[in-house]
Amino acid sequence: MLSLKGQSALVTGASSGIGRAVAVALAEAGADVAVNYHGSREGAERTVEMIHALGGTAVAIRADVASESDVKALYDTAEQALGPLDIVVSNAGRQKDAAIGDMSLDAWNAVLSTNLTGAFLVGREAILRFRRKGMRPEVSRALGKLIFNSSVHERIPWAFRVNYAASKGGLKLLMESLAQEVSEERIRVNSVAPGAIATEINRAEREKDDGEKAMLALIPYKRIGDPEDIGRASAWLASDASDYVVGQTLFIDGGMTLYPEFRGGG
Repeated sequence: MLSLKGQSALVTGASSGIGRAVAVALAEAGADVAVNYHGSREGAERTVEMIHALGGTAVAIRADVASESDVKALYDTAEQALGPLDIVVSNAGRQKDAAIGDMSLDAWNAVLSTNLTGAFLVGREAILRFRRKGMRPEVSRALGKLIFNSSVHERIPWAFRVNYAASKGGLKLLMESLAQEVSEERIRVNSVAPGAIATEINRAEREKDDGEKAMLALIPYKRIGDPEDIGRASAWLASDASDYVVGQTLFIDGGMTLYPEFRGGG
């Protein structure tokens, strides 16, 4: 039931890290994949090459998810290359960390623009395209599958990163409200919420003295996640194996949201 054969997918922010792993996992399950990027064409082309090496079909498309016109053009180009989309993974995101007294309005707006406004634009267009496409029961029981990449910080506060945490808290209710609105049309909307995942964004922290040890102290399962952990979960959410999963956040965090500091009684 994990087959995505005959389906087309779009993954935003897929030039590296989690986005790349999601794109590859969808391709491994049989989907054709549009690999979106904003900054690194080289990275996106590498993702495409990895999918081609699996015998899959993929195309790299540049777009800024915070731009309404870019998002519409992104979908147009993806559909011209791959046909109507069955799966959309809104993964593009960014961080600009600072203490509250030092955080500029530009830093706040930059993160909210990509992480929340971008998710809205990508999600809205996905729903419009799913409706236009119509049901294809031969490939999926759903009209469309929309998956947002959230974070454990939709639940856990994060000092010195209030812009990021606020964007993910907003994303939680964006996802749930969309799911409530469109589930009767057989559009499934869900989120994945990664915890500590080994990517470039936290490489410097992991490579500090005792940096990895400090991260593991927050993870009951005692390993840092791999991007492929998120890729596999996203492929499952995109498949009919999860057809009855609607409006849910799947935390993939090794237990971080269990608040392990209270394990000894608080």
